[in-house]
Amino acid sequence: MQTEHFWKTLQVPILGLSPMDGLTDHPFRHIQKKYGQPAVVYTEFTSVEGVCHGATQLLKDFLFDETQRPVIAQIYGTTPKFFRQTAVLLCELGFDGIDINMGCPAKNVAHSGAGAALIKNPKLGQEIIRETQAGVTDWQNGMTAKDCPDISEEIAQVVTARKQKLSDLYQQKRTVPVSVKTRVGYTDPVVSEWIPTLLEMEPAAIALHGRTLQQQYSGLASWEEIGKAAEIIHKTTTRIVGNGDVSSYADALHKVETYGTDGVLIGRASLGNPFVFLPHTPVAINVFDIALEHAVLFETTFKDDPRYNFLPMRKHLAWYVRAIPNAVEIRTKLVLSSSASEVREILTE
Repeated sequence: MQTEHFWKTLQVPILGLSPMDGLTDHPFRHIQKKYGQPAVVYTEFTSVEGVCHGATQLLKDFLFDETQRPVIAQIYGTTPKFFRQTAVLLCELGFDGIDINMGCPAKNVAHSGAGAALIKNPKLGQEIIRETQAGVTDWQNGMTAKDCPDISEEIAQVVTARKQKLSDLYQQKRTVPVSVKTRVGYTDPVVSEWIPTLLEMEPAAIALHGRTLQQQYSGLASWEEIGKAAEIIHKTTTRIVGNGDVSSYADALHKVETYGTDGVLIGRASLGNPFVFLPHTPVAINVFDIALEHAVLFETTFKDDPRYNFLPMRKHLAWYVRAIPNAVEIRTKLVLSSSASEVREILTE
């Protein structure tokens, strides 16, 4: 069995794509990886309660292709046994890693005790990590989604079908690292207490957003707090990547050097701009071509879903054209488009 996980072999500095709810779906990750080559990508966060209560529509969150590796599935919730069973499912689906979201500040998530609310409930946070790691071990010992008591037969069948399409390497037992994405605190920074609590569980990596839950996404991310965490984490074998307000490739390298992290995750700066992960923007690539390719892949991926709607694609189209001349006129048309063919007509015009 493969014993070394990818977090140990990634070249430093690590420039990864941050998970973003409603944004980092399979088509978006594919485009970012193809044109920007981020070192690692994450899925959108998915509820373990939803998965273990039979919400089959959530399986769309776990779509990926081989070009995206290493690809991490991010999950959230409050029920340790559901984390354990979902971990089995994710290993079977062929993910390279599993990440636990302990950083989402959204009210509906935090009010349930999940996401960044776990900063105030460290014992539960530790139990969730422990059970997720145990789920990986269960899978390595032969357990499948069909053996999990709270995974529905319908979901188990989908997982089995997807597994059969994986390469031989991912059919085999392997090391699947468990990581955590979190924030520097709840109302105030508590790095000195919170980070050692997480490190007791020996996660493979910690991605740390420099804001508290109370800040949401307002104000500036505190990279000083991320730097404090890096000093603590570097005494262990866990990797530390910072997150928050990284605006460019040069800015990413500056933050790594200044604050001592192993890398950064870039979120909002990547929207409509996969080249943010590169030292230079390729001159031979037309952003219109990328926008159309993204629209076609989005439509192809989701069109057979009974809940399919082209609407989520529109915001991406607006981001792609925001920096070009006459962007307002073009954007106005793109945000009213309802198919890839319409996008093609608008961009051709």
